[in-house]
Parts: sequence; C-alpha cells; structure tokens
Amino acid sequence: MIAFDRRQFLLAGGGAAALTGCGNAADRPFYAADVHPQDYPTVQAVRHMGEIIREQTGGRLSLRIYSGGQLGSERDTLEITIFGGIDINRVNLTPLNSIAKETLVPGMPFAFRSIAHMRAACDGPPGQKILDALRAHDLVGLCFYDSGARSVYNTGRPVRTPDDMAGLKIRVQSSELFVAMIEALGANATPMNYGEVYQALLQGVIDGAENNWPSFQTSRHYEAASYYTRTEHVMAPEVLVMGMRTWRKLSDTDQELVMDAAKQSVPIMRKLWDARVKRSKDIILESGVQLIELEDKSAFREKMTPVYERFLDASLQNLFQDIQDITEPTRV
Repeated sequence: MIAFDRRQFLLAGGGAAALTGCGNAADRPFYAADVHPQDYPTVQAVRHMGEIIREQTGGRLSLRIYSGGQLGSERDTLEITIFGGIDINRVNLTPLNSIAKETLVPGMPFAFRSIAHMRAACDGPPGQKILDALRAHDLVGLCFYDSGARSVYNTGRPVRTPDDMAGLKIRVQSSELFVAMIEALGANATPMNYGEVYQALLQGVIDGAENNWPSFQTSRHYEAASYYTRTEHVMAPEVLVMGMRTWRKLSDTDQELVMDAAKQSVPIMRKLWDARVKRSKDIILESGVQLIELEDKSAFREKMTPVYERFLDASLQNLFQDIQDITEPTRV
C-alpha cells in the first residue's frame, strides 16, 4: 500500500470532504487508522470488521484501513477523527485520558486481576460506561481490544517482592502515572524513548523496563535482560472509536450494523493476540530468560495506594471498584 502522510490524506478527496461535512457515509469507504503494522492483531481485526460491513450491505458500505502510522501518530489521528477526517481509529488509552477521564481507570496499576478479568470488565458494564463517556467528546466507543499484560524485566536479579526492586533504574514511558507507579514500588523510574531502551540495557544506563511478552521479544530486550517477573501490573486495553460526525451520517440500521461488526471483531483480535503472546513467550523462554512467577501479587498491589489516591477522584474510584467487583468467567 502506498504510504500517505497526514497532510496528503487530508488534501485527498475523501478526507477533505469529510472535514467539511460534505457527502454521506456511502460516498466513500470508511477510513480507518492504526499505528500498528498490517499484520498486527488489531489491524487484522478491523479488516475483519470491514469485511462484515461490506458483506452485510452488499458493498454499499466498506472500509479501508491505513496501518503502520500512515496517517500520523495516535494523537494526530485522534484529532482528525474528532473533526471527521478519519472515520474509525484504533487508539491507546493514553491519548484519551485528557479527553475523557474515565479512560484513566483501566490503565491504573492492578486494575485487573487477570486477562480474563480484564476482558470480562471490558465486555461488561464498566467497559460500556467508559465507552459511553467518549460520546460527549465527539467519539463513539465501539469496542475494546487487548494490549497485553505489562510486567517488569531487568538485567541484574530476580524480582519476587517490591523490596527486590529497590534502587533499580526502570525505564518507563513518559507518563506521570507510570513514574508514580514504579517509584511506589521502590525503583527509580527513568522516562526514556522506546527506541533507546535496548542500548541502554546493554550499556547499563538502566537496569530494566516493563512491557508485555510480544514487545519484550520483538524489541530484543530479552537479549539484554535475563529476568522477567510476571507482575502483570498493567493490562490497559485499547479502544476502537468512530468519529461522531461519521456516526451521525449513518442510519439507525447502519449504526447497529457497524457496532455489531466491531463487537464481532473482538474475539478475532483476542485469538490472534493470544497466539502472538504464546509465540513470543516461547521464544523468550527458549533463549534462557528466567521467568519469575508471582503466586501472590498483593505486596505489589498494596504499594499502589498513594497512586490511586493521587490519580483517582471519587467518581473514578467508584468505577475502579465496579471493575474490581466483576467476576472472571469460570474456566471449563
């Protein structure tokens, strides 16, 4: 696919027409954006969603996805989506935090007990409340996708308790929440660009970082960090949204169709993501990395009290508790 930058896209016929509010939803395909590459589970899930829409409307509605960040960063594409230049967008929670405060809650440390718990919460009332909160900000929340479970890894020693993290320099993304979380565990939070982490680990500039299995593997950080502690401290999902300007151009029937197609794409994404996690985990463990399993994470979770007090107001504390009250489905 030919790459477009954001300006070229907006100057093209469809994007420019959408920004001016001209035409109707059937004049062109839905434009969808994702910064992930074309083989990534979220991209494949949105492509599957487009196939459902095309088949159920006999081609009257269709979807064209621009993957690999062709239309800009997530913050850029989110802005364009709000103004109508992009119809559907898969975004991380972080750029949504300043738009709808409810999106902060699923990104909190230890908000979820397991992947099953996270999925049950996202599929249930707490997830719907978060999606509904986006409507006041010209976005329609369609569904949640997985973004993996983040855990701590380091070059020096096994981490089994928060005390083991004392003094470790742990890379975090540039986020006040992540800095507060790592420092609450007793480590030294070190904000750093993701692309600099590999060399920083090799050179001893930092002692470790935190991320999910696929990122730990594809970044090759596992070649430098020999210890992976399965803290699973953050399981923040990602969100698929549609711009309200596009949504309002759809008939009630087409709105229902789009929403249903998005929901049908979720199990596709999860199946692909689970396979990707297993593949990455197998590669990492075969390389000799030591996996430290934590049967009881309560000591880590208890350290988060000041983080919750700082970042969650009363209404968000209630939403956080609603998530805690969700019961994971029983495994058969």
